[in-house]
Amino acid sequence: MYTKNNYYTKTGSIDFHSLPEALRKGHSYVEKVTNKGTNWSIYDSSDTIKKVIDTYFEKLAEYHRTDNKAQKAKTGKQAKQQPDKKIVKTALPKQGKKPVKEAAKSKSGNEEPLLVERIPEELKLIRRFVNLNGKVKTKEELLRFINTLQKAILEKKIRKTSAQAEHIRFIQQRLIDTYNSMGAKIRIDLKQDTYEALKKIAGGEKILSSVIFIKRYINMNGKPGMKQKAKDFLSQINRAYEKGKINDSDPYITEMHEIKKNLEVFISDKSSKTLEIEPNTLNGLEGILGCACQPVNGLGNLPTLRPTLMNSMDFAKLRFKTLGMKGKWLDLIGDPSTNFTAMVFGKPKMGKSFLCVDFAGYLARNHGKVLYVAKEEGLDKTLQDKLNDKDVKHPNLYVASELPANLFMYDFIFLDSVNKLGLKPEDLNRIKANNPDKSFIYVFQTTKDGAFRGANTFQHDVDCVIEVPERGRAVQFGRFNQGGEINIFSNTYSFAA
Repeated sequence: MYTKNNYYTKTGSIDFHSLPEALRKGHSYVEKVTNKGTNWSIYDSSDTIKKVIDTYFEKLAEYHRTDNKAQKAKTGKQAKQQPDKKIVKTALPKQGKKPVKEAAKSKSGNEEPLLVERIPEELKLIRRFVNLNGKVKTKEELLRFINTLQKAILEKKIRKTSAQAEHIRFIQQRLIDTYNSMGAKIRIDLKQDTYEALKKIAGGEKILSSVIFIKRYINMNGKPGMKQKAKDFLSQINRAYEKGKINDSDPYITEMHEIKKNLEVFISDKSSKTLEIEPNTLNGLEGILGCACQPVNGLGNLPTLRPTLMNSMDFAKLRFKTLGMKGKWLDLIGDPSTNFTAMVFGKPKMGKSFLCVDFAGYLARNHGKVLYVAKEEGLDKTLQDKLNDKDVKHPNLYVASELPANLFMYDFIFLDSVNKLGLKPEDLNRIKANNPDKSFIYVFQTTKDGAFRGANTFQHDVDCVIEVPERGRAVQFGRFNQGGEINIFSNTYSFAA
């Protein structure tokens, strides 16, 4: 049995990359909560987090017991059925083949799926592929599927070490081959062996009923007007108890009892307008779903659990990662954290866009991928001249005339300007909240008297405020380096006295 006292000594020889995804995530969660075993204070102080980790300990021990038994029982007999890998390699989606009936049963008989907290991304995609069988799809629909699959690979939701990596490669190639050879529409008919093999894989895991309820409970947190929904939700939980979908053997039965109790209190308390989940409890419940962490302004390379309360002695010891700014940008801005925010404002033709383009080039050359949204000027010759004049063009620098819906591939995003994009402070706060690990530089238009257009309170929400009060001069008054100043149109720079 694993405990907090023996976990790191007993798991020293385990290759976690070879374990199921649920166990890999459990290990990552322990690493984050305990800072790789150096601090178990959060584990000791939160019953919910302790339950999550203890449940993971039990699952890891059970996995090794089962695996050891399977190894001992293994014989040298060759499997009667062709391996899934060979089946998949010989399968092709072809027009004209008779589709497999949905009710086809596996020769191995009905097998109970493994109950898990989260369905891995590769299984979701395999299910989606299986569901194509017998359906007519347009070229656009297949392209969307291909894009979703490749995005999952790009975001490393699916890795080379994933258990189903071989099947994902097969699916990707079949989709691409079909897309390249099809007309406007095509009927996808899988070979029977392919269909049965992939369907068996896709149905191998099922989400626990308790986890589904926990997800819904978290989504109700802090939202007004939830009284009736809470009553309906509680009734659904009670029915799940009555039907045996949730029972005392459920790994999250303690959490479910706590959720029921909190819902009952919320429903009966007329003065309570919103359902509020205590932060430590919320972190623990989110841990069940995969991660109970929030990034702390560049603290380390991995997201780290941020407690809501810390002793000042412990807080003083934290090491916050900064960008490592150099040259004139260090003198202007200082050395901000890796997910800083800044606003730039000044009158037209004073050089604020010229300054931002120059800064974007510096970040692209030294610190990561940059997106410059040039709504103010658009993708025209004016922007091209600025890129060429400062010689800032770089493979890591991307330009756009509109803000993309997905910012996952960029580290720094410039919005020039916020006013032209029609964004309000609440929009900017929402975008930042959805991308907490990225840096944003907001460019604002100004009024006739030089003040920026927008809510004055927004300047208190950013780390750096850069003003261009006159042509060619930028001054910064923010959290990192009060009073920094540079000449925008030259390579010389100075500190304001």
